[in-house]
Amino acid sequence: MRKLLNTIYITNESAYLSLDGENLVCRIDDEQKFRVPFDNIENIVCFNYLGCSPALMGKCVSNCIPINFMSPYGKFLAKVCGETKGNVFLRVAQIDVFRDKGMFLMKNTLAAKFSNCIQNIKRTLHDNSDLRNDEDIQKVITTLKKGIEDIYVSDSTEQALGIEGNCAKAYFSIFNKLITNKKTGFTFSYRNKRPPLDPVNALLSFVYTLFTNEYAAALETVGLDSYIGFYHTLRSGRSSLACDLVEETRCLVERFVLTLINLQILNEKDFEKQISGAVWLNDGGRKKVITKWQEKKRTDYRHPYLNQKIPFGLIPYVQSNLLSKFIRGDINEYPCFLLK
Repeated sequence: MRKLLNTIYITNESAYLSLDGENLVCRIDDEQKFRVPFDNIENIVCFNYLGCSPALMGKCVSNCIPINFMSPYGKFLAKVCGETKGNVFLRVAQIDVFRDKGMFLMKNTLAAKFSNCIQNIKRTLHDNSDLRNDEDIQKVITTLKKGIEDIYVSDSTEQALGIEGNCAKAYFSIFNKLITNKKTGFTFSYRNKRPPLDPVNALLSFVYTLFTNEYAAALETVGLDSYIGFYHTLRSGRSSLACDLVEETRCLVERFVLTLINLQILNEKDFEKQISGAVWLNDGGRKKVITKWQEKKRTDYRHPYLNQKIPFGLIPYVQSNLLSKFIRGDINEYPCFLLK
């Protein structure tokens, strides 16, 4: 089992990262704030403008530690990473398998996504008995169940996209009801992004991006090409396979966001609204979310396929490893992540 190391998040916009021997050093206004040995780092996410020294980037490349550059508001900008681990035959097999069984993988992934959405809703119903007979929620559950049936009889990616779009629209139509603590002042009307227009959408987009970056790092670790996927359209600079795999675990991000809101860990002061109408987490809000996300990654979680407890933060690595086993032919089917 992979050792769970640390993701370093640089949230101060004025920070600059450099290399000193075998240590990463963070400086702000020429003052050293901290240093971390490379043995304790597995991923770096930067929300700063000043960036990193070339020496540090070279060290990270040689150690296969990806550096993800984000805008201060959470938009992905670029990534620096080393060569893909593993051998060229695995990457050739990846392309062959996706061409031959891409539709099969896509259907299983979307069915798992719809199933996990249902489980997410049922989790709220379990804790809130007054919502169990809500007609709108029950209709959405019925729509998602039908989506699972429909996805398996679809015969094209375009048709699958239509089914996914309808299910996502239905799911998010009742997402506001899953915010059960009405004292928070947060409301959700519909899913919007690029840019998000309210705090809940800002939270969802921010944590989706964090999780997708972790999937991309995990795929590189097991030797798969994160840019070649089976569902999302191939696009230069986009980790399409990471976007594919994160679909089945978006439910974990949504549950995490609901927890932050319902426990009032965040409030309106953690966000700022731009003249354009865009809403973003501010520096204090980002720090709160990242702190709780790191805590979440270290909690134990029973993996549905392995049937054993693993740290939450290892889920991307376990799923990436299972996919590589399927591509190599070690297992007959890739087991999607399913909530129970």
